[in-house]
Amino acid sequence: MGITNLPQPAKLIAGLLVSNPDKFMDQVNKRLVELFGPIEKITKRIPFDKSNYYEKEMGTSLFRYFLSFEALVPPDKLPGIKLKTNEIESELLNEHGGRSVNIDPGILTLQNLVLATTKNYTHRIYLGKGIYADLTLIFQKGAYRPLPWTYPDYREEATRTFFSEVREIYKEQLKGLHP
Repeated sequence: MGITNLPQPAKLIAGLLVSNPDKFMDQVNKRLVELFGPIEKITKRIPFDKSNYYEKEMGTSLFRYFLSFEALVPPDKLPGIKLKTNEIESELLNEHGGRSVNIDPGILTLQNLVLATTKNYTHRIYLGKGIYADLTLIFQKGAYRPLPWTYPDYREEATRTFFSEVREIYKEQLKGLHP
């Protein structure tokens, strides 16, 4: 019989797609900080040209940002976090009533990066509250590696480098928890 253990806290991260960053990013960041605490690291604006999935709702000029928060969170809080980010999306609608921002929260651990989603698929695991876990990247041989289903922008070397840098910050935070 195995002995149950609680997992270490995870690093809270998010991927953002924004239709009008000059108009909405300050509002998005303000709400994220109110809910989850200070943003620790954020990428520069990245043109999003990997898919037209969001085009009808959000428009054609989308920009991607990846960010991490200072806070560490219990992994089982991910469904509640996704529900809160969905509320932010609903608050910040564009002039056509569609979303101006898409927020995909996730947790980064020493082993992997898992995103929260409302959509089920063959490789996703139900977490509760209508939220599924999407194993997006795994850490192997010194780097985060994509899986066959990993979204194209999460496959990018610059994106994986960003998450590796966040992982180093996270490792230092974990050392502080267990000196």
